[in-house]
Amino acid sequence: MKVLAIDPGSVCAGFALCEMQGRKMHYITSGVLRFNKKEDFLDRIKFIYEETLRLMTEYKPDEIALEGLIYVKSPTSLIKLAQARGAMLAAITQTGKPVAEYAPTAIKSVVAGHGGTDKEGVQKLLRLHMGPIEFSTHDESDAVAIAFCHMLSRSGLGAASLRTAKQKKSRGLAGSLSHKVKDISL
Repeated sequence: MKVLAIDPGSVCAGFALCEMQGRKMHYITSGVLRFNKKEDFLDRIKFIYEETLRLMTEYKPDEIALEGLIYVKSPTSLIKLAQARGAMLAAITQTGKPVAEYAPTAIKSVVAGHGGTDKEGVQKLLRLHMGPIEFSTHDESDAVAIAFCHMLSRSGLGAASLRTAKQKKSRGLAGSLSHKVKDISL
């Protein structure tokens, strides 16, 4: 299974192509797509769409994995990120290939065992798992982490980490402590 992973962005986007054969994961290539931030945003959206389509055509992945939207302080930045991500998804869906989405904390949890791991820690662990990779930016290493997370989750090896990350995020205090309290019927 060949996976193209993308860390979306409106100014630059990281991408990684990795492959899983049986239980072995192989890093193939990665890089960063750069978009001219001085260009009119609508023209940039067209370029984002075209570059994503080019990646799909050039690498011919079996599946695609994306990072979900992240929290940003600026509503304007969030809107631009969502629009850029939408352009990428529009290009990706042209291929009919399966698409998966992962929350940033779930990706870190699968790669490093903890959702709060810093980017340098994630890079070290990726090198440990995938071999000596030189990352030019955090966007590039994030894309490799997304690919790694996807391959592990598809193989079933990362499913427990993904479930744990989702449960911790959504259960609140009562749900987080429920395993410590036995069912008491009155």
